[in-house]
Amino acid sequence: MQHSAPPLFKQGIPALVKLIVCLSISAALMLIDFRFKTIDLVRDSINLGLRPLEYIMQLPRNLFTASDSYFTTRSTLAIENAELKQRQSELTLLANQSELLRAENQNLRELLSLQKEVAYKTIPVEILYNPSNPISQRVVIDRGAEDGLKLGNPIASDAGILGQVVRLYAGSAEVSLLEDRDFAVPVQVARNGLRAAVFGTGRGNLLELRYLPVASDLEVGDVLLTSGIDGTYPPGFAVAMITRIERNVDKNTANVFCTPVAGINRNRQALALLYDPQWDAKPSAGTPENAPGRRKTRTRGMP
Repeated sequence: MQHSAPPLFKQGIPALVKLIVCLSISAALMLIDFRFKTIDLVRDSINLGLRPLEYIMQLPRNLFTASDSYFTTRSTLAIENAELKQRQSELTLLANQSELLRAENQNLRELLSLQKEVAYKTIPVEILYNPSNPISQRVVIDRGAEDGLKLGNPIASDAGILGQVVRLYAGSAEVSLLEDRDFAVPVQVARNGLRAAVFGTGRGNLLELRYLPVASDLEVGDVLLTSGIDGTYPPGFAVAMITRIERNVDKNTANVFCTPVAGINRNRQALALLYDPQWDAKPSAGTPENAPGRRKTRTRGMP
C-alpha cells in the first residue's frame, strides 16, 4: 500500500524554497550594495523625495521649541538687564560717594591748614541741615554751647567768611549765612583800605555794598576783607569780590554788587572762630594792603 505525503507538507516545501531564494537574493543584493554601492543613488533619491514630508511633519514640534526658546531667552534677558541696571546704579552711587569723600577730604585738609595759621582757638563744625524757614538763608551746625560756641562766633571756610552764629543750643547752633537778607559784615577793600559794610540780599542773590558815594575808589575785581572794627570778625578774612558797579551821578550813590568768595553752599565742613578782640589776634603791620586773602595775625603784646 502506497502512502502519500500530507497536504500541509506538500504546501510547505515550495514556500520554504521561496523564502530561501528571497533571502539569497537579498543577501546577494546587500553584498553587491556593500561592495559596489549600487543602491546609494536609489536611497538618496528616496531620501530627497521624503525630506519635504519629514520637514512638514516636524514643523509643529520645531515651532513649539522655537517659541519656547524665544520667550525663555527674552525673559532671561529681561532679568539680566534689570540686574545690570541695578548694578550700574549701585556703582554710580559708589562713584558719587567716592567723589564726595574725596572733596570732603580735600576740604578738611584745607581747614586743618587754616587752623594752623590763625592764632586763636577754632572748632571744626559740620553743617547738618537747613532749617524749615525757606526765606532765611541759615544752616544748623553740629556744635553748640557745650562745645564752647557763643552767639556771634564767625563761621569760616579756608576761602573766607561763611556767616555767624545767631542762635545757640546745647549741642547745635543756627548760623546765618552771608546771603541772609540784611545780614551785614564790616569790610574794607584790600587794594586801598576803604571801609564799608556788605549786606546780604536773599538766597541766591549777590551781596551789596551800601551807603557809598558815587566817587568811591572801587573797581570790579576788588577783594573785600573783614575790617575787624565790629569786634566780631577777625580782621583780614576774605568776604566777597566786587563783580558789578552801578554809579548814579544824579543821586550821588553807587550800587556795588559782590560775590561771596567762600562758596556758601558748597562744603559741609567749616570752622567756628572763637575770636575775642580783647585777647586774640590783630592784623600784622607787615601785611601788604593789597593781599587778596587772609592777613597774617599776631598775638596781642608780641613785638
